[in-house]
Amino acid sequence: MSKSKGKSKGEHALIYVLNGKDESLVGAEARKLLDELIAPEQRLTGLLDVDGPDVSPADVLDELRTLPFLAEKRVVVVRKADDFISRDDNRRILENYFDGPCSTGILVLMVRSWPANTKLARKLKKAGVLISITEPKAHEVPQRLIEYARDAHRMKLDSETAGLLIDLTGNDLTRLYSEIDKLALFAQGAETITSEHIAGLIGHSRIFGAFEVIDAIIAGSSAGAVDRLRRMFADDKSSEYTVVGAFAFHLRRMFQAKVLLDKGAACKEIADSLRIWSNRDRFFAQVRQMSVRQIGECLKRLGRTDYAIKTGRTTAPVAMEQLVLELAAC
Repeated sequence: MSKSKGKSKGEHALIYVLNGKDESLVGAEARKLLDELIAPEQRLTGLLDVDGPDVSPADVLDELRTLPFLAEKRVVVVRKADDFISRDDNRRILENYFDGPCSTGILVLMVRSWPANTKLARKLKKAGVLISITEPKAHEVPQRLIEYARDAHRMKLDSETAGLLIDLTGNDLTRLYSEIDKLALFAQGAETITSEHIAGLIGHSRIFGAFEVIDAIIAGSSAGAVDRLRRMFADDKSSEYTVVGAFAFHLRRMFQAKVLLDKGAACKEIADSLRIWSNRDRFFAQVRQMSVRQIGECLKRLGRTDYAIKTGRTTAPVAMEQLVLELAAC
């Protein structure tokens, strides 16, 4: 995310344009901006939130120019504003408004595209702020989560715990923000979101499900493994998005534990280091029955399965069931 023009702390622009192709990320940024612009108790009288196709420029400007009542400023949010802006008559009206925005109103436009070579874009450089929202690269996601926990909930989140959350939930930033919102409520009163909070709220059912499936695979019970996998999908509708992460998390811990065991480390030391919260005896029983090469091969196959799901070649339930059957047959 980038801003074209900065404002000092506590100072707000009169016009904001939020530009991004991912509506969920743009929506999350809009919510964050509104929290800065207008208090919740002022929104009934001071906020107009509309879709571009449902409103005219006259309606928007009348609202912006109306003196605020029981609020410091009036805020008008126009979502899906691309067509609203691009219509010739609308554009000319907006260009004139950008030359002299009302001092008691704040206009927020949410668009998928904001070409820099238009007159409106050039005027915005003086009149307001452009916020461009792009989907973060994978290595940037943990830092985004750390910042969101801090800014939205005033809570600390370290990079290792952020990584655990990504392992269990996936890389979708909007979904991850939602999980942090839940965790903040779950950990109410704490200053830091910890791995124990994640395990208690998010991880237990998914990690335990993967644990049980792998247990059945090691025992050579393909029917038992498939049955447990199907129950994972039946019990948690979000498993379609999180199942690969749950298996990857468990298998990576098995791989790390096996390497340390082969080097002579004690089980308690390994469990503490890898933050294995429960079922320690069963976990190490699984690890002892597999070699480093076997666990590594499971991770490779899981990686191929993940790629097939993400590229739309198959669905998560079908792909994971095929993987479980292959592993149980080995």
